[in-house]
Amino acid sequence: MKKEHDTIATRLTIILTKLNQGEKLQIDELVDEFNVTARTIQRDLNNRLSYLPIKKEGGYYYLEEYYLGKLNFEDIKNFATLSGIKGLYPTLQDGFITDMLSSKINKAYLIKGHNYENISDKSTEFKLIESAIVETREIHFHYKDKKRVVYPYKLVNSKGIWYLAGVEGETLKTFTFSKIVDVASINVLFEKDAKISQIIEDDDNVWFTQNQIEVLLEVDESVSEYFLRRKILPNQNILEKREDKLLISTKVSFDEEILKIVRYWIPNVKIISPIYLQEKLETTLKNYLNS
Repeated sequence: MKKEHDTIATRLTIILTKLNQGEKLQIDELVDEFNVTARTIQRDLNNRLSYLPIKKEGGYYYLEEYYLGKLNFEDIKNFATLSGIKGLYPTLQDGFITDMLSSKINKAYLIKGHNYENISDKSTEFKLIESAIVETREIHFHYKDKKRVVYPYKLVNSKGIWYLAGVEGETLKTFTFSKIVDVASINVLFEKDAKISQIIEDDDNVWFTQNQIEVLLEVDESVSEYFLRRKILPNQNILEKREDKLLISTKVSFDEEILKIVRYWIPNVKIISPIYLQEKLETTLKNYLNS
């Protein structure tokens, strides 16, 4: 019976653990275990885990002997955090990870997440930007038919899509990674601003700005459980719980960021302030109905 592991992170963590324990892995066996294509497994071993000294011999993949056992639970936890699965689980203590990676017990988990953007054709640019971030080097590239000079801060994955957060001029901006072309790392060092780094770390938005719009919303009790269960809004903050509604605040970078979410939840979510946003929402809906 095929095992199903529905996130890249979980699959890679399990493969990582097998390699660390000295197992020799075959493509066909991994295809059966994870119910994915051979091409996906090859991408895992040759690209996503390329930082490891993995050898291929006689159809088997395995870690070089000198590296065996060097990955501890902290390494695996760090990998899980980087891959975005840390928040999925109630705890990432050693015992829980042991259970999660057990071939018997992991049958209890099924994770359905976002489909991930395929950027395999831009791996060279990805690694170049990654190195520039680590070494705090200026980069040049073309974006929307314009040459850019940027201090790169972070490669950010939001809902399966990769973005670059960096400073152009004196402004923190977000660039869609797939639209970045002609990347060059320049031998010019820069010093990261701790405040900007903190904005990137703390902000739920991917379109970073230092001048956000604060929005107050009223959520009907019929859907309030969804907003209590997880953050549906960027920078969501529950201000008040009433019997028949929730009052929630959020901070967004531009109007459409919140309007598209409210449209999805109509008629159970209403914008209280700023008033112009609710009026803008009503106008666009009227125009749509009249058309």
